Amino acid sequence: MNTQEKEITYNTSNSYSTLNTLTERTKTVWLVCHGMGYLSRYFLRYFKDLNTDENYIIAPQAPNKYYIQPKMHVGANWLTRDETEAGMENILNYFDAIFESENIPNNLNLIVFGYSQGVSVAMRYIAKRQLQCSQLVLHSGGIPKELLAKDFEYLSNSTKVTLIYGTDDQYLDEERLKLESKRATELFGNKVMVRPFEGKHVVNVNYINDLV
Repeated sequence: MNTQEKEITYNTSNSYSTLNTLTERTKTVWLVCHGMGYLSRYFLRYFKDLNTDENYIIAPQAPNKYYIQPKMHVGANWLTRDETEAGMENILNYFDAIFESENIPNNLNLIVFGYSQGVSVAMRYIAKRQLQCSQLVLHSGGIPKELLAKDFEYLSNSTKVTLIYGTDDQYLDEERLKLESKRATELFGNKVMVRPFEGKHVVNVNYINDLV
């Protein structure tokens, strides 16, 4: 059997969701990357309690959609182990297009927020594009193994890095939590603030509201 795997390049499109309106009263823009099984428009509900005049939230949509059993709800994921590098390159270009479309003023605070699988996407994007942000929030997710401290040396000294996780997270046992905390410190040094909470693998809305 003579099988071959070939590669082509083609144009595609994808949606993204926003919450509130970008105006002269906006102080903070959020780039929020959802976890596996979410859709961007539903992920925005976790940010609805933020001040609507001062916060503008952008939620990219993971490109790979699928049905979630048993109720056949639609969810999405960012990447898998198969062709991760090519998949991430597509996501980089997609995020670039979002920033070009939104044309965010440089004088605003930018918070980059990743939850669960969204942590790896958010971290790879800012590292590859050397995106300056006032805060980087890593919520209940894994840090990509290939990233090094030098990938984040460009960040301003004032950039805050927050590591959030639930103490009863079913996907992050004690050994994994120690590893992720160690990795965060290796990458960001004393910039890192670790914020555990009592809970499972869920989005901590109270901590989100505390970030601004």
